[in-house]
Amino acid sequence: MLLKIAANNAQAIVRSIIATVIVLAYPYLVYRGMEKGLVWLAPAIISCAYIYQSVTASNQRVKVTKLVIALGLLIGAFSLQSLTAKLVPIFIQFMLMHFFGHTLIQGPPLIERFVRLDYPEFPPGIAEYCLQLTILWTAFFAFNIMVCTALALWAPDLWWAIYNGIMIYTLTFLLMVGEYIYRHFRFPDLDIPSVKSTVQSMITNGRSIWMDVNYHK
Repeated sequence: MLLKIAANNAQAIVRSIIATVIVLAYPYLVYRGMEKGLVWLAPAIISCAYIYQSVTASNQRVKVTKLVIALGLLIGAFSLQSLTAKLVPIFIQFMLMHFFGHTLIQGPPLIERFVRLDYPEFPPGIAEYCLQLTILWTAFFAFNIMVCTALALWAPDLWWAIYNGIMIYTLTFLLMVGEYIYRHFRFPDLDIPSVKSTVQSMITNGRSIWMDVNYHK
């Protein structure tokens, strides 16, 4: 039993690593594909990933949803190649915005779900701060959607690649670091976990929280 659980966890980690690598490399792959006439390749790879997820999913609604997305990407990859390739990051940002934003309606806010792993009993003011922080991240992803859409439709390919491949992650990093510093000023008496501990907690528990949020939709 323990070996099966360990194997499942290992598979989940490997899948997460592969997905992360694909997402990080995607803008570069698209930009190089535009130069080499292979722009269809990047959305085709994403489509294959969704087909695999559709086949392995146990929930029928998830199967159908992922299959529809995969077919849409395949059609776009060969009919509207450049536009389809550029729209994929918008879809990713939309999923993140929806993931964070949905918990604002359903409750508890997404940030609170992670924080409760470290603080089962909330100190005063933490719940309100988690709500504000979840709203901030939801707004951040909404902002990215607007910028990525504008760049995909009207900007040069290089601008699109720089924003999606560099600027989004730079802004994300700055937001995370800025919040971590501000947190110490906002709660000076709180025993705040280290960055390493926080990242480990997100990696370890992120999938289960993701599944919990999607299960209760």
